[in-house]
Amino acid sequence: MPHPWQNPSLPAEERAADLLSRMTLEEKLAQLAGVWPGSGSSEGEDVAPLQHEVNEEIDLDALLPHGLGQLTRPFGTAPVDPAEGAAALARTQARIAAGNRFGIPAVAHEECLTGFAAWGATVFPTPLAWGATFDPALVGRAAELIGASMRAVGIHQGLSPVLDVVRDPRWGRTEESIGEDPYLVGTVGTAYVRGLQSAGIVATLKHFAGYSASRGARNHAPVSIGPRELADVILPPFEMAVLEGGARSVMPSYNDLDGVPSAANRWLLTELLRERWGFTGTIVSDYFSLSFLELHHRVADTPARAAALALEAGLDVELPAVRCFAEPLRDAVRAGDIAEALVDGAVLRVLRQKCELGLLDPWWSATPPALPQVVDLDPPVMREVARQLAEESVVLLANDRAALPLAPDARIAVVGPLADDPAAMLGCYTFPRHVGVEYPELPMGIDVPTLLAALRAELPDARLTHAEGCAPPGPGATAPASTGASAAVAAESRLARAARAARDADVCVAVLGDRSGLFGRGTSGEGCDAADLELPGEQSALLDTLLATGTPVVLVLLTGRPYALGRWSGLLAGAVQAFFPGEEGGPAVAAVLSGRVNPSGRLPVSVPYAPGGQPWTYLQPPLGLRGEASSVDPTPLHPFGHGLSYTTFSWERPEADAATLATDGETTLRLTVRNTGERPGTEVVQLYLHQPVARTVRPVARLIGYARVPLAAGESAEVHFTFHADLASYPGAPDGGRIVEPGPLELRLAASSADADVRHTVPLTLTGPERAVDHRRRLVCAAEVK
Repeated sequence: MPHPWQNPSLPAEERAADLLSRMTLEEKLAQLAGVWPGSGSSEGEDVAPLQHEVNEEIDLDALLPHGLGQLTRPFGTAPVDPAEGAAALARTQARIAAGNRFGIPAVAHEECLTGFAAWGATVFPTPLAWGATFDPALVGRAAELIGASMRAVGIHQGLSPVLDVVRDPRWGRTEESIGEDPYLVGTVGTAYVRGLQSAGIVATLKHFAGYSASRGARNHAPVSIGPRELADVILPPFEMAVLEGGARSVMPSYNDLDGVPSAANRWLLTELLRERWGFTGTIVSDYFSLSFLELHHRVADTPARAAALALEAGLDVELPAVRCFAEPLRDAVRAGDIAEALVDGAVLRVLRQKCELGLLDPWWSATPPALPQVVDLDPPVMREVARQLAEESVVLLANDRAALPLAPDARIAVVGPLADDPAAMLGCYTFPRHVGVEYPELPMGIDVPTLLAALRAELPDARLTHAEGCAPPGPGATAPASTGASAAVAAESRLARAARAARDADVCVAVLGDRSGLFGRGTSGEGCDAADLELPGEQSALLDTLLATGTPVVLVLLTGRPYALGRWSGLLAGAVQAFFPGEEGGPAVAAVLSGRVNPSGRLPVSVPYAPGGQPWTYLQPPLGLRGEASSVDPTPLHPFGHGLSYTTFSWERPEADAATLATDGETTLRLTVRNTGERPGTEVVQLYLHQPVARTVRPVARLIGYARVPLAAGESAEVHFTFHADLASYPGAPDGGRIVEPGPLELRLAASSADADVRHTVPLTLTGPERAVDHRRRLVCAAEVK
């Protein structure tokens, strides 16, 4: 008779408990450990913070008798042919299972922020571009495809999505975030979770919590925000992804939150996440964050004490490699310094998840589904979805002189250091920019058309000329990258060629922005924080030079964050924003410039007027807006939610089923949207809540719903929003709890967060008693287009 843990018909909890009862302490601890084969011996640059200081090459054979919890990045550490990588992973898993007496394999995890982070895999747009689509369904479809490709080669867990709400766009990881609004981040991120997990991959929410609110927008810096801001802005996306999306893993952030590191924060990981929200999955450390409790935060003086703090807080697995959960933790448990019950709780959760993944089933096989067939990680269906996601994410910021769409037979000067650079399309967590830069001798593994090449294909009758104009943006560049007479001559020569190309053209397309990288090796990305929001390097001077020629200039930005554009307000003929749009980004932007694709992207972050004045987002109370008490005007040039189209829309006849409803009631809001132009297009209707009076200071407006409305020329559709009073809740109780209070509200149907873009207002009044609400409240405003 098999043991209960071997019986797939029993509940996972029961099977895990039975297996746990049969394990030695060493076998238990092995399940809490990850290893990162090949990373310690690499001579390349770090892809994780202080990787070479903390990580050491491991002896896998010495670990196998006790088992192993996780394998770190078998595809994402070095370039490997997908089929060879799948076969190598299968061999490693067979060794792991054969090496321990229970035959337990490891969970293999990978990064999947912009697609499966493997050589030759499809690179989708960066998450900031997901936010620009305002299209959770499409993001969910992309995640489903990403998950299926990972599962096919033997991966079980993906370290995505990032649910950090942008609080200061100078932060280098802005590109990894979905936007500056918690509702947008929550709904889009939840769709990604559902898509990834529908393919059998465990989604890992990160970074829990407050990481994006660091002081000075510096990576890893302390976070000092109040409990209301935490509850109202930072936590809701995680809450939504757990409760609505069913996320099965969470990764604590590197930062401390008011002096308590997230990896050692019991209130955050246990009291809130597990006990209040009912999360039952695994909590895995960010890379080396347990060691950072000792080495950086200095809340522990030994690896054993760091292990104890993490276990007591509720953390389960040490990634990417074991240091604190190894001998130090074993010795502390045996000495009675750490209760073995803490270890048992973590191991139980790990084993339960392995049961759910099928890793403890009798028929489990180390050979993944993709073998022995040829493995294609960049098939046409994935490129097609990547193209659609990129097209929907492109934002038309301005078209002041109707310079767009470009005339098909125009003389076009395509100028800028990023115009003919594939890297301009790729964020820092894409494989080519994350790992591939260490292997310049190898091909990129995927086809990434540049914008110049895409424009040539898109406009075959146009006469295109190209000039670089200036040096590519470099790490931390805010001024010319080099000095000396020869460098000055070279820079002047580049500028002169660019100006000549612009003067000889009907229109100049200036392609500027970022090059992603890690830890100061780029202008955007993890550890690539900005002092201000001035365009990096010599690009501002280049743009000034182009404008001085008198030729109409269309600015195309390929960036990982918004940059201040007020200096050129009213001078540009047009402006287009694309946030690292992925391998199909070049054709997507070219299609928008030609007019074949009508732009429908909307800004997930505000575009500032001036490079200073940060931090700022649209979620401001009255005193956070422009006023006479300060000489600094934070008003953005382009607000959150802004985006133009090549057609026009009218918004007609808004009405609500009821103008008065109880504090636990709901009503349906209806709006007719009509395409009044001559070409098909998609309008994005945004629903904001304004609360005139509240117990605590509230934002003037905050997003509570949205809908994409695709319409043919002359066509109309009715948009229905189901508004529940729970959506008006906020942290107002003395103990910080959420309340819904009676009183007047205003629903604003708007094209952006700016007052000027409010198309209609619908007044509501909440009546009845004040209500206390918790995580069981209504989190989503359902939207339907009819």
